[in-house]
Amino acid sequence: MFYVTPANPGWFPCVLLAHKREFPFLFAFFSPIPKDPAALSRPARHALAPPPPGAPVRNAGRFPARPDAVLVVQVHDRAEHLRLLLESLRRAAGVENVLLVLSHDLWAEELNRLAAGVDFCPVLQVFFPFSIQLYPREFPGHDPRDCPRDVGKAAALRLGCINAEFPDSFGHYREARFAQTKHHWWWKLHFVWERVRALREHAGPVLFLEEDHYLAPDFYHVLKRLWALRQRECPECQLVSLGTYSPVRGGFAGRADKVEMKTWKSTEHNMGMAFGRDTYQKLIECTDAFCTYDDYNWDWTLQHLTVSCLPKFWKVLVPEIPRIFHTGDCGMHHKKSCRPSTQSAKIDSLLNSNQQYLFPEVMSVSKRYSMAPLSPHVKNGGWGDIRDHELCKSYRRLQ
Repeated sequence: MFYVTPANPGWFPCVLLAHKREFPFLFAFFSPIPKDPAALSRPARHALAPPPPGAPVRNAGRFPARPDAVLVVQVHDRAEHLRLLLESLRRAAGVENVLLVLSHDLWAEELNRLAAGVDFCPVLQVFFPFSIQLYPREFPGHDPRDCPRDVGKAAALRLGCINAEFPDSFGHYREARFAQTKHHWWWKLHFVWERVRALREHAGPVLFLEEDHYLAPDFYHVLKRLWALRQRECPECQLVSLGTYSPVRGGFAGRADKVEMKTWKSTEHNMGMAFGRDTYQKLIECTDAFCTYDDYNWDWTLQHLTVSCLPKFWKVLVPEIPRIFHTGDCGMHHKKSCRPSTQSAKIDSLLNSNQQYLFPEVMSVSKRYSMAPLSPHVKNGGWGDIRDHELCKSYRRLQ
């Protein structure tokens, strides 16, 4: 039986109060308990209730073996994308050996129904305890006393809005919906490695996904072989990455078993990246750097860490043929609408026409690119507010 130490929003106020001297700015602006819980929806109020200690992982009785890989999915509000991701996972060979962690920042019945329908592997559903849904009219949501995004610092000081002293590098003030994603990602990282009891002794990879990703039937097979290849031929590679945003050109013949060794680049290798506890432990030593770097994107922030804080820049193993795909360009950075089912049908067609090349018995390194540290080419801002910095840093201190 696998158990988890559950996410409990109640622990934050209690422990933070004990560290009030360490968080003076946070206490100046942030009441860590929603002022008006009655204003929240009933499901959101239910999410605030502490779950029972030692809550079991669902389906653990059906799949009693210890998982040798973990999939962590960051879920927001796109139910159709999540449905397609779970369908692709259901069809994957070896999925019974995986622990699936669904980390939500929104309590929604449709998303919960999809999670409840997972019967093909052990699954753990957790909720980010500092979401906009739980704090809709105060930090870390949007406080009515916050400065408007584009007001300018001089005008903000005249207005007396509460974060007037903390614009970002471009003179803009925080937007909660953008800040939440980076908070959720960093909190989730700590939660998985520090709070899930089933993973206390886990020595294998943890694969990080988002709700709009889509898996090839042999993703687990390839993940295992990539992980073994990393240990054998590239122990200095901190990550493996199974995904791509680029269209796959041509067939899989002669390529499905080939792997490239590259410098990790956030815009290319942030989809389906997997790493182990050793990489996590180096990352958390960079908590202050991650939490104060003025970019609301977690992946661009990681790129900054690879040249500013981590002991070495990251190297990554990437299969020439991806095993994780993207089902739509309609996320946070896109304005156009998309039909995820149309995109998933195209992916299925590609995989079906090349199925004889899936499940390669042996994978080998075909290209070793010249590798050097790679800095972000731009800082995006959106992360200048000291409240975000302090809350982000607290996830490590308060485990």
